[in-house]
Amino acid sequence: MNCSVKKKPTFIKIDDIKFLSLVSDTVKLQAKAYFKNENDIGGKLATDEIKVIVNGEEMAQVSSEEFKVPANKEFSIPLNVAIPAKKIFEDKKGNILGGLLNSLINNNLKVQFKGDIKYKVLGFSNTYTVDKTKEIKIKF
Repeated sequence: MNCSVKKKPTFIKIDDIKFLSLVSDTVKLQAKAYFKNENDIGGKLATDEIKVIVNGEEMAQVSSEEFKVPANKEFSIPLNVAIPAKKIFEDKKGNILGGLLNSLINNNLKVQFKGDIKYKVLGFSNTYTVDKTKEIKIKF
């Protein structure tokens, strides 16, 4: 069988950015990175360099395992983020109530995923730069 790496997987988009939960002082957010792999073999994707910026402030980095890339198909990988709630809801003076009230009144957060996703297969690697911003609703 002739396995070949014709080209790198195509990065389609970052999408489905959403608020998952607010549990025990932690806000959980998720986005999905969509790809299409037209190769006969898979590979691995790693996402250690993606920063998460909320309302203009860097809050966290995406933490994820390496993902196995399936051969010959479109797929998505989840980008999960856990951020201490006080980091999001404090205002500039460290006043949690002021920042929380502001977020409650607005009921939304501006979330940006910015950084690199690395693809590796058979000693060949490639980097995709991602930068996606979306306003998301908070459900308390």
